[in-house]
Amino acid sequence: RNNKMNAFKFTTRDLAFIAIAAALWAVLNSTISPIFWQATHLPILCDMLGLSMFALTAWLVRKPGSVTMMGGVATLIYFMMMPGGTQFLGFTAAAVFFDIVASVVGYARCCGDGKVGMACLLGLSVASAFVAGLIIANLFMAAAYLAGYGGAVAFALIHAGGGAIGGALGITLIQGLRRRG
Repeated sequence: RNNKMNAFKFTTRDLAFIAIAAALWAVLNSTISPIFWQATHLPILCDMLGLSMFALTAWLVRKPGSVTMMGGVATLIYFMMMPGGTQFLGFTAAAVFFDIVASVVGYARCCGDGKVGMACLLGLSVASAFVAGLIIANLFMAAAYLAGYGGAVAFALIHAGGGAIGGALGITLIQGLRRRG
């Protein structure tokens, strides 16, 4: 299914899943995440939603560019719903990071059905959320506000925690899909 000739060719099924995952993430992130943020001031729900979709998209499509495409489409939808939500660009960059690392490591290895594949997806989820947190902290948040979190790195570590939860959620969904066939 994933030979070198077809590595960059997306099927209709691939594109449909990418679009559905992007829409789901963007809509949930623009409707539920702001409520969670106002209630807790923790940036973990957006990570949980996004990174679970990264892992699921990578596993289901298994082609370079799939997570980047999903993140790009989600960004467009998100901006239609939340035009001032520029912090979402941190997640767009995280999608690109996730995709590049998965491509370098190998989608077949990262998305394999064994423990190595699941560990790779979890590690990528944590690292990508950390990248998103660093970008959001350094480009879109005031230093005085970040001081309440202990600085940009601490804020990024909170994001990484959300990425760990999101990656674990994505892996749980993957395992359920695998059992269902």
